[in-house]
Amino acid sequence: MAVGAQPRGEPDQRGGAVTAADQQRPGAGGCGGDTAEPAQTTPPAALPQGAEPVRLDPANFTTEIDNPYMPVRPGSVWVYSDRDPSGAPQRDVIRVLKRTKVIAGIRARVVHDRATRGSRLIEDTFDWFAQDRQGNVWYLGEATRAYSNGTRSSTAGSWEAGVGGAQPGVVMPAHPAPGLQYRQEYRKGAAEDHARVLSVDDQVQAPFGHFAPALLTKEFSRLEPHDLEYKLYGKGVGLVRAVGVSGDLSVEALVSYRKGGG
Repeated sequence: MAVGAQPRGEPDQRGGAVTAADQQRPGAGGCGGDTAEPAQTTPPAALPQGAEPVRLDPANFTTEIDNPYMPVRPGSVWVYSDRDPSGAPQRDVIRVLKRTKVIAGIRARVVHDRATRGSRLIEDTFDWFAQDRQGNVWYLGEATRAYSNGTRSSTAGSWEAGVGGAQPGVVMPAHPAPGLQYRQEYRKGAAEDHARVLSVDDQVQAPFGHFAPALLTKEFSRLEPHDLEYKLYGKGVGLVRAVGVSGDLSVEALVSYRKGGG
């Protein structure tokens, strides 16, 4: 979904990206007089919005992801109980692997996400994340496979930054603040999720435990205009509960979490 500029009066969250607007600023590179400043590879830039292209400096990124609302340490495992709109129970197991993958020149951490219904695999996904020096967690793509009756049925939703016009997004800002809005992913017609921070002082409970204060966000997409999902995150753990309130009415809750060794 197309997203406007950051709301007036909200803190400006900065990361290691260069937007098209930055490239037009004085000293951003290109031809000029002898007094022109050298191009900066990682000048301050707002979090990505809409379909705008960004240029990321690989030297500004690490696979050591320690954002308190999205700690991605190798060996960490989250288990979620999930119910789809029909009420059918599902199980989602997310593991942070030791593996890395280079995406658009950036070395990213690989996260494996397997969703099952009973003994049947329904989705198998590898996600790629990296954190910039400012603490923003960037989403660089995913390779996803959906299954029907045990047979692979679709790879829709797969994308990789830098391939086919796909652009990276941010899944967790370094300093969440109410009103902050950002693109999570972008490949035209396939992956266009966005998020907005609603609160940083909520509370949430799931089988794994109670968290307060909790971060509350809402997620939406131009591709599915009737879908709206709220997510609540606990510090030091990450996602605790997700609730679809329009369109996809799935409900997800954290059952267990094992912290990796880093």
